[in-house]
Amino acid sequence: MHGRSALSLFIRIDPGSGAGLQQQIYDGVRRAILQGAAAPGARLPSSRSLAADLGVSRTTAVLALDQLVSEGYVTPRRGSGMFVAEELPDDPLDPGSAPSTAPRHPPFSRRSTALSAIPPPARRLPAGPARPFRIGTPALELFPVGLWSRLASRRQRSLTAAQLDYGEPAGLPALREAIAAHVQAARGTRCDAGQVHVVAGAQRALDLVCRLLLDPGDEAWVEEPGYPGAWSALLSAGARIVPVPVDAEGIDASAAAGRARVFYVTPSHQFPLGMPTSLRRRLALLKRAADAGVWIVEDDYDSEFRHGARPIPCLHGLDTDGRVIYLGSFSKSVFPALRLGFLIVPPDLGELLSAARRSGAELSPPFLEQAVLADFIAGGHFERHLRRMRTVYRERLAALSAAAERFCGGALRLRPVATGLHAVADLDGADPERVCEEARKRGVEVTPLSSYYVERSGAAGALVLGFGAVRPEGIERGMRQLAAAIEAATR
Repeated sequence: MHGRSALSLFIRIDPGSGAGLQQQIYDGVRRAILQGAAAPGARLPSSRSLAADLGVSRTTAVLALDQLVSEGYVTPRRGSGMFVAEELPDDPLDPGSAPSTAPRHPPFSRRSTALSAIPPPARRLPAGPARPFRIGTPALELFPVGLWSRLASRRQRSLTAAQLDYGEPAGLPALREAIAAHVQAARGTRCDAGQVHVVAGAQRALDLVCRLLLDPGDEAWVEEPGYPGAWSALLSAGARIVPVPVDAEGIDASAAAGRARVFYVTPSHQFPLGMPTSLRRRLALLKRAADAGVWIVEDDYDSEFRHGARPIPCLHGLDTDGRVIYLGSFSKSVFPALRLGFLIVPPDLGELLSAARRSGAELSPPFLEQAVLADFIAGGHFERHLRRMRTVYRERLAALSAAAERFCGGALRLRPVATGLHAVADLDGADPERVCEEARKRGVEVTPLSSYYVERSGAAGALVLGFGAVRPEGIERGMRQLAAAIEAATR
């Protein structure tokens, strides 16, 4: 062999074809070149290999390759073999043999068409350090990586054969116990470890719940505006989405119309508007769900990070008839790549949830990640990290507010922020979509609020700005660039 290895080409020889063997080999190699299966500069099989693979004489293979050389598709290299030409002929002899760009497969499902219509919440710039004002990313540079690595190393050194086997479908018992203890102390839930199910991230938890509770055609109530990831999970389960308006007090359950099976809500930190749902509205939501016979899926994302707001018990803690399913995640409180979340379900739903996971070929998440997280929580490190990050995020929110006032004046007005890692800012006289495009040119990521509306006609002229991932000095630089983007968009 000389240099790189030769390609393996699929060439079909049809003994019943009217074309001769030489022509069929020529057509097969040429088609692979034109369709990109054999890229420019790729080494082709030798005539000897081609003849052996296809069961033809070597002379037949040599003649086919010689024809491709004469037409400029293949270049011979002395002592190295045959290679696809770096520049193909400008005028192929049979352009009709090039692949058609029109798809000929069967049509997609109506459900997949509906899923593709959901806009992505944000267009992220290429990978690299977090940029202002990316949504959904915590202060990863402040995570105690060294401590986490030591906990992981200790777990790896003590691995047993039993721990290498399939784990319990509901998750590692030690982690479930740690989660149950934490949410009862921090969020006012009432549960035991047997109700906690560890899953591979919050989105996977949503998919499981929707598959468990919904039949195709069922209605699902969602907040308007709301979380597109929830829309995706609901549509994947075949549900019909019915938006319910949100105001300054949070979700207005009295406006929920129709006969839904599931009500998806974010009461502790409404996504994306940010306000907590008032206690009065939470109790009204529970009553509306009870009257309508509706399950409630409570997504308690970002609730760990309050900015001076008094905590209100989560819906799960207020629920008296076991209709609230609580969804939690560690993507913001620990780090996104961990891909661990959890569900707290009523006791009589646990077996059904385990069956749904088995039917979806999903067993327990990886043991090591669960074990390290359990140690991180049980050792008090999680609570210390949360306390530190609350201080950091309050500082970054203050920097965001000051920078907006300094550089944008009245053109960008931040709404009050009580919880979480992002803010909503109203624009004065500028189109949000244009501002986002101008900001991207300047290395700044912002998202139009309209991306989170099912019915776009009700969207306000506003932006959603993440502040958790960037230090105060980066926030100031980013706001200066955003001010320039707003100016460019208003010209």
